[in-house]
Amino acid sequence: MMILPLLAILGPIERPLRWLLEHLHSNVGLTWAWSIVVLTIIVRLALVPLTVRQIHSMQRMQAFLPEMKEIQKKYKGDRQKQNEELMKFYREHNINPAASCLPMLVQIPIFFALYFVLKDFEKTVLVNYPNSDLGWLHLVPNITANITSHWSGYLLVVIYAGSQVASTYFMSATMDRTQRILFMILPLGFVFFIISGSVVFPAGLLLYWVTTNLWTVGQGLVTRRLVPKNVAATEKRSSRTAPGTRQGQPPPATAQASSPAPAAPPRRVKRKKRARR
Repeated sequence: MMILPLLAILGPIERPLRWLLEHLHSNVGLTWAWSIVVLTIIVRLALVPLTVRQIHSMQRMQAFLPEMKEIQKKYKGDRQKQNEELMKFYREHNINPAASCLPMLVQIPIFFALYFVLKDFEKTVLVNYPNSDLGWLHLVPNITANITSHWSGYLLVVIYAGSQVASTYFMSATMDRTQRILFMILPLGFVFFIISGSVVFPAGLLLYWVTTNLWTVGQGLVTRRLVPKNVAATEKRSSRTAPGTRQGQPPPATAQASSPAPAAPPRRVKRKKRARR
């Protein structure tokens, strides 16, 4: 019952995905597996504007991370007050914590739409392309088959798990330690869900997921170069700065008063003229 409304929602997404796969296969000349890889790259390129917003949000959150931790520490015993103060802090500094999740939220319906495309691939697409190559790198024999139908599927699951952990590590610069560990453990639970075989999981769908994870790893490497260092670190005293003085500010008045005054010019003494006899 619940599948029918889901199909109605994902239908407008399925049709463009199916058309793009057929275009990449028939006009560009790619195999179906590489068509999925290129489709993934096209999807991530379309999400670049959201990704830029995500990076900017991470930059701002990284810059204000010490202040946010101080608020969490101050209201540690009152979670409601802590959330209120954090939301107030976000508004004052124009921070949108949800911006870092936008690319992932957009990819979720695309992921499910591709699942239904591959699920009915033989009925809707392959009837027009008989004897098509459904393999990938001579490892995956059929991208529409269940991931557990061949030993190479388990290899792809291992690659997925590694890429998922790596992508979470590089994109979790603003997460605390508990959240980072949680996001790294969740993929392992999903691996057991795939291997259990309770749901037919096409190998091509996992290929899509591995490709987007590798893209996220590269994006994370770029983000780490773009995220500035902690703002508080720029306010540290240098070894040449006087105590109690910040860089770029004049020394305090007490330090200026303690410096010796310049020596006064020598006083000229006039001699009296002698009276003539």
